[in-house]
Amino acid sequence: METFIRSDQYQFIKFQVKNLVHAYNTVKDPNVLKAVKFGTLDKILELFPEITEQQRLLLSPVTEIKEDSQANQYVNELKDYVIPFKTITEKTVSKLFPKAKKLKLPSSLKEVNFKEISYLGWYDIRSEKKFLIFDYKGKLIGINGTFRQSTKGICALCNGHEEVGLFMANVKSGKETYTNRGNYICTDSLTCNQNLRSLDKLEQFVELVKK
Repeated sequence: METFIRSDQYQFIKFQVKNLVHAYNTVKDPNVLKAVKFGTLDKILELFPEITEQQRLLLSPVTEIKEDSQANQYVNELKDYVIPFKTITEKTVSKLFPKAKKLKLPSSLKEVNFKEISYLGWYDIRSEKKFLIFDYKGKLIGINGTFRQSTKGICALCNGHEEVGLFMANVKSGKETYTNRGNYICTDSLTCNQNLRSLDKLEQFVELVKK
């Protein structure tokens, strides 16, 4: 079976499974637990409107999960079916950010699991800018901007309450005019990706700051 789960969908499933295990640890009413487990399955299946029978069979065992060991096994088995983020190389970066001379990919990129990210982001100390790469509607888009660390707040990408900073990109607003656009986003892009359980806000952000 081919990969069919996006990273954000995988994170959504992990979140639902975590809530299911929590319910079994705290709730005693069997009717409530029955509603929670089948509600969890419904929420997961709703992610895939054109699901095949084979895919349904892969996802359905979520109703059998009651404890952490079962949850870990379930999400680990699903990881084989997660669509990885597109391969990023130095050549990719040069193409996406032609004006950023001598820009290097972060060394930490080697530690990134590309099946667990919906976008790639890093801060470049030399230029004092944050660089973001999105797979927007099947095409890689590179966006860079100033980044001023702030404090705890709500991230515009993942909606999580994390350490955030103000990202501002200089965007063309007319033939010869530019304006700054942006929002508060997570300082740690990997944490942000782990919080991403939908692409809605991410796509809204891309549309706001893309040139």
